[in-house]
Amino acid sequence: MAESDFSEDSKSRGIIWGFNVFIDIVALVLFVLGAWWGREPNTFNVQEMALERAKEMEINEIPVGFVYTNTLAEIADVLLHKPGGYLTNDVAPPGVFLDNVPSWEYGALVMLRDATTALRNHFARNQSQSTEDPDLSRAEPYFYYERNSWALPSTEAEYQKGIEALHAYMGHLSKPDANGKTAPFYPRADNLWQYVEVVIKRLGGLSSRLTASTQRGVGNHKINTELAKATSEAGLQQDEFDVQVASSWLEIDNIFYEARGASWALLQILQAIKQDFSLILLDKRAMNTVDIMIHELQNAVAPILSPMVLNGDGFGLFANYSLTMANSIARANAAALDLRDVMNRG
Repeated sequence: MAESDFSEDSKSRGIIWGFNVFIDIVALVLFVLGAWWGREPNTFNVQEMALERAKEMEINEIPVGFVYTNTLAEIADVLLHKPGGYLTNDVAPPGVFLDNVPSWEYGALVMLRDATTALRNHFARNQSQSTEDPDLSRAEPYFYYERNSWALPSTEAEYQKGIEALHAYMGHLSKPDANGKTAPFYPRADNLWQYVEVVIKRLGGLSSRLTASTQRGVGNHKINTELAKATSEAGLQQDEFDVQVASSWLEIDNIFYEARGASWALLQILQAIKQDFSLILLDKRAMNTVDIMIHELQNAVAPILSPMVLNGDGFGLFANYSLTMANSIARANAAALDLRDVMNRG
């Protein structure tokens, strides 16, 4: 072999080796980033966060409604600024491969939207014909912007505007305007009852979907209530609406993480409600009911020890994470039903 051929061969092998090293380094970096970005955010202390925000805004005495509103702003801020940022609209690796995180973000986002709507339509309005607060009328639509837009405008930009509008409302809660009026917030039983109605439906839906994730194999059937309702009209037989409703195997982890995100956000919101609705909760003797909901949601967001979502059958060898989550959410939902009934009493 000529010396020039040997040199060219060595050069080619060096290029290939360098390229392989580069690919390995990129893969390692993406793996580390993916592991870091894929971690769920920790819960935060709603009272401490409200005190920090009040200090930044130079507010000496925190008004009623400040903790609740600040909690909503903090939830949105965590969605946008947790490690990796907001990943639902990512179009590049590693974010595009982390499908569990967008599911978690969606669960938290749904709870954020419900709580913001309750603030605008119920907590900040005295009567059905009362004028709505202008800051809240701006804040709510921003959080309903499409969740997977990455440009013109991006989801992050719209949600950030919602946060700023909530901060503006918080400022008006404590500082009178030119007419000497402060922003309204009414922590009444009827207002809380209307929000709890929405929470009950959310938790009930999540519990049903999680339970469906466990119903696989022979004999795992569930009554389709929509078909059963039409039995008398259409003459259906029971075997026509006794159907298997198991979730797709590919959707199990997505449903699980959506429920985790929803539980995380609702946990923070309930802790804020304990602060701002404390008088009515104590008067109705419902504080313990809220504590039960908080405790069950804390169980729902407990750390996961397995690197993957286990979904064992019945009393099998492996745990069933979906069923465990469904049990915690179902118990929280039962407490929410009690809370609704107590708030609805005269």
